[in-house]
Amino acid sequence: MSGAATDGLEIYLVGGAVRDRLLCLPVDESDYVVVGATPQEMQRRGFTQVGRDFPVFLHPETKDEYALARTERKSAPGYHGFEVHASATVTLEQDLARRDLTINALAEDWDGRIIDPFGGVADLKARVLRHVSPAFVEDPVRILRVARFAARFAELGFRVADQTMALMRDMVTAGEVDALVPERVWQEMAKALSESRPSRFFTVLRACGALARLLPELDRLWGVPQPSQAHPEIDTGEHVMLVVDTAARLTDAAEVRFAALCHDLGKGTTPREQWPRHHGHEARSVALVADICARYKVPKRFCELARLTARWHGLVHQAADVRPATLLGMLEAVDLFRRPGRLEQMLLACEADYRGRTGFEERAYPQGELVRRCARAARQVNQRAIAAATTDQRRIPEAIRRARLAAIATARRRPVGGAETG
Repeated sequence: MSGAATDGLEIYLVGGAVRDRLLCLPVDESDYVVVGATPQEMQRRGFTQVGRDFPVFLHPETKDEYALARTERKSAPGYHGFEVHASATVTLEQDLARRDLTINALAEDWDGRIIDPFGGVADLKARVLRHVSPAFVEDPVRILRVARFAARFAELGFRVADQTMALMRDMVTAGEVDALVPERVWQEMAKALSESRPSRFFTVLRACGALARLLPELDRLWGVPQPSQAHPEIDTGEHVMLVVDTAARLTDAAEVRFAALCHDLGKGTTPREQWPRHHGHEARSVALVADICARYKVPKRFCELARLTARWHGLVHQAADVRPATLLGMLEAVDLFRRPGRLEQMLLACEADYRGRTGFEERAYPQGELVRRCARAARQVNQRAIAAATTDQRRIPEAIRRARLAAIATARRRPVGGAETG
């Protein structure tokens, strides 16, 4: 916080940087609040203003963000319905009071003293996510943020305070969640998928009723049974939460975790008279993935991987028992020969599905290795040699296909164990 540009200013480190330091976690970025200053004074000191809705400035050397202390007042429904007031008269406590959770309403002064007007330090020690004030209800994004912090700090044992959960339920009942803009919902969901235990994001949203409004396709999975011999956890919603957390252990790729989340959505639309079987759920899952992706403008790479995983995960689990032509058809559908990396991502999502079952967490997934072996064999077919040896050019594609089928058949001869799931 030192330097000529800041000399004489009343500056505090705030928010996540203070929280994470107190939790002994790495600090990724530092944000500062300036009390008693004006935009003109900040600009005279060489700061560059970047905020349109409220004055935020970049330090001329470090490029850290410095925001003038401000207050917010609700003026209309939804995420954008706020009037922001920033002036030299706004105090540090007033600025901290507008924040969502007590653990984020902390500040640290120049000498390292913690300013904690709302009990954030105590809540850090108690591992509680608690709202700062009744003004929490004014911003529906805070529901998503609480759920995301629950996912981030799940490994540390954090829980949502009962009073905060009650406020979140009230907000859902009042329709505040319906005013969320799709881009912000996806932004928070994508961040949550990158956390250590993403399932907590969705279970917290479900507990307050927001999941049914935002992701009804996912919410309806709870209470839907599966065959107990393949799924000891039985409940489909519980299974999907196990799967997404397993995916988080297998890979940092958020698109794989999203595919794991969406792979069984079709089971929520299985007629009750067919329970606990879910014939044809793969095709229904593909359609529901498309609905979610369109609603929240999900990036294409996420959508494609989720769609492919939903469509093919059952076949991957049964790879040892299907014909070479069926395997090749799947490999072609995944676009193996142009985008081999996507097959690997899908296989990780399939492995998460297989191991995301009670008692299966540490089991090997030989089906994945079998598909990898077949894919390598198919890719190693020498297309140029086949083309050179084929006198009728019209028959080249079929000749290449026959060679790939033969390569897959050879690769499958080594026995691979495993059990079916779906």
